[in-house]
Formats: sequence, C-alpha cells, structure tokens
Amino acid sequence: MKTRKFLFPAATAGILALTLSACAGGGGGGTTGGGGGDADKGLDGRGPITYVQGKDNSNVVRPLIEKWNASHPDEQVTFKEQTDQADQQHDDLVQNFQAKNADYDVAAVDLVWTAEFAAKGWLQPLKDKMAIDTSKMLKSTVEGASYNGTLYAAPQNSDGGILYYRKDLVATPPKTWDEMMEMCSIAKANNIGCYSGQFKQYEGLTVNASEAINSFGGSVLNDQGKPNLNTPEAKEGLENLTEAFKNGNIPAEAITYQEEESRRAFQSGQLLFHRNWPYVYNLATTEASSAVKDKLGMAALPGKDGPGASSLGGHNVGVSVYSENKATALDFLKFITSEETQKFYATQGSLAPVLTALYDDQELVAKLPYLPVLKTSIENAVPRPVTPFYPAVTEAIQVNAYAALKGEKTAEQALADMQKSIESAGAGS
Repeated sequence: MKTRKFLFPAATAGILALTLSACAGGGGGGTTGGGGGDADKGLDGRGPITYVQGKDNSNVVRPLIEKWNASHPDEQVTFKEQTDQADQQHDDLVQNFQAKNADYDVAAVDLVWTAEFAAKGWLQPLKDKMAIDTSKMLKSTVEGASYNGTLYAAPQNSDGGILYYRKDLVATPPKTWDEMMEMCSIAKANNIGCYSGQFKQYEGLTVNASEAINSFGGSVLNDQGKPNLNTPEAKEGLENLTEAFKNGNIPAEAITYQEEESRRAFQSGQLLFHRNWPYVYNLATTEASSAVKDKLGMAALPGKDGPGASSLGGHNVGVSVYSENKATALDFLKFITSEETQKFYATQGSLAPVLTALYDDQELVAKLPYLPVLKTSIENAVPRPVTPFYPAVTEAIQVNAYAALKGEKTAEQALADMQKSIESAGAGS
C-alpha cells in the first residue's frame, strides 16, 4: 500500500478496484467503465446545472460560480452547499443518487468515495464525448479519480496533512513523533496543550488513525487489498495516540475535535502542535481573531524516523449519470481544472493544486510558502483504502480507534476488532 515516489501514492486504488469489481452497477445508471443506460443520456444537453459541495469555508466556490455565470447566461450554475461534515456530505449524495435526482448535476466527491460511486453506476464515465485532458495533472490525482482504469471524475484538488506549530516557541520543528512528544514540555511550561489532530468518531479519525499506523510502517490493507492490522507496526502507531491521550500530551478535549474545532483551538493559541490540512494556512494567517498569524510554522508530519505518512486527501468533481445537461457539466469540469481556477483555489483557499507545474511556479510559491512542505507531505502520502466498501471499512477504523483513544480497549484489541470488522465488510474476501 505504501508508495514513496512523488506523484504515485494513489496507485494502489487499481489493486483494490480489481478485487472489488463485483459491486459494479449496484443500483446506478450504467455499467462500470462502459456507460450505457442513463450514462448515454443527456450527453449533448446544455442549460442550467446545480453544483453540490461541502461548506465553502474559504469562500472559493461562490466567486468561481459568479465568474462562470457572468459568461454563461444560458447555462447558469446554482451552488447547493452541504454541511462541513464529510459523513453528512456522503450520505446526502448517496440519498440523491439513489433517488436519481437530476438536480444534482455535478458534485464534489471525496477521493475515497469515487470508487464507491463509480461502482454503483452513479458517476458519468469521463471518456469519449465526455473526456477531459489529464496530461498536465499529478498522476496521483488522476488515479484517485479513476476506477477500473476509467476516469469517473475530474481531479479538483489534492491534499496532504501538515504539522502546524508555534515557531515563537519551537525553533526547529520535530522530524519524528518521539521528538514532538519530548517538546511537549514546552507546551506545559506555557500552559497550553501540546498536540491535536482530529479524534472525534468520524471520517477525520480514520485519517488520523491511518496516518499513525502508516507512519510507523504498518498498513490498513496489504498489497493484495486484505486487512493487515495485526502487526507490531500497526500496534506501535496506534499506541502512540493512545499513550498521548493517557499522559495528556493530547488534551482530553481533543476527543471531540473535527477539523474546524481543532483549527480554532490552535488559532486561539491553545496548542503547540496541530495536524490539519493546508486550508488552515489561509485562515490562520488572515483571520483577525487568529493569535498565531505571525507565529505560524509549518512542517511535514513527524513519523518514526523522519517524515510521517500523511493520508492522501483531496476531492474530485463528478457528473451525475442522471444529469440532463452533461455538455454544460463537462465544460464546468474543464473550468474547474483550468490553470486559472487552480491558482485561485490555491491562493484563496489554500487548496493543493492538481496541476503538476504549479508546484514549481515561483510566483505561486512566493504567495504560498507552504507548497514545498505540502510537496513533501504528498511525496510520503498513503491513500486511505479506495474501495466500494469504504463506508464499512472507515466505520470499522473509527469505532475501534475511538474506543482505544478513550481507554475502553487496548490498541492491540482495537486493531484485532478492526481487522475482523473489515473482513466481515467484504474487503477481506
């Protein structure tokens, strides 16, 4: 599962997809990879469409839609804003795709949902008349938007975890987990919490638990796509989190943190170290209430002997097979993946671009000094399991990791139960 070459961390998606293709066509509108049914309808349709995405925290969606609408008076885009919680976004999309709602024309799809939605026949294959040019995109983003060798969504942004820290209190950021834990004495001396990621029982906990496991040489699934959690490496990784909760290096209240709660805690000066996504940079350096805007340091996540293994993040944008205006939807995908839009995502929302050249764009790097750190994060990233069974797999990780963090299970027992649950979900067959 683990890949250490830049641009290739999502390659394992194809391995999992090959073993899980039996789920294809599960109640959707076409056959996987080849179209058919609803996938053959509306290809030339033009007119108003609706774009569905999670909460626009950094105000990137509305300006882009206003720009599009100004030049497309007969093909207006309406923004349907979801909540800021990934689980609720997923469930909303599932409900509307199952209902064959033609009003959900284009939707932002988390990287790990793409295979699930494609296998169920809900996303329009982006080939033939619906093809987009991916030659200038990071290979990892293209692979993360594909299923069984077919592109099902346009890569919108990539993502990698970042370690934010107080550079007024820490001269040199930690390179390993043990170094960071040793620096917790600095936090204690300044009467603040030491470290937090996202530890509430939700998708963010899957990310954080997977990073802990992967960073110490473990993996959720092996190269054959089977659960691989009963290992010393996985145990050591999860035990790092349970021990940090136990000794207070991770504050007790972090058990309730999602992305925004943890960001606000760090921005208000309550934490020394903070794991989150690149979007935090923009908010932490521009919001008037930020107590760290002039003290913000950024580094790669710490691992066992060096940089840790971030969970590969990001979003794709897919066209619903039930859309009646797919020609307009395709043009909107091309607009989203254009260089101009990708630069806007980066500068306005601290969203990692999908175009390879932008990571070497000196003008952009001057505006966004986190890009070299993000590149390191992506270089060391490991994807979450990309599988049509993902909802069951992530639930198994969340439930058992949460129990371990609360001290209700040992790390070893939590991993054993995680293994059994994933096998029962079908990903172990």
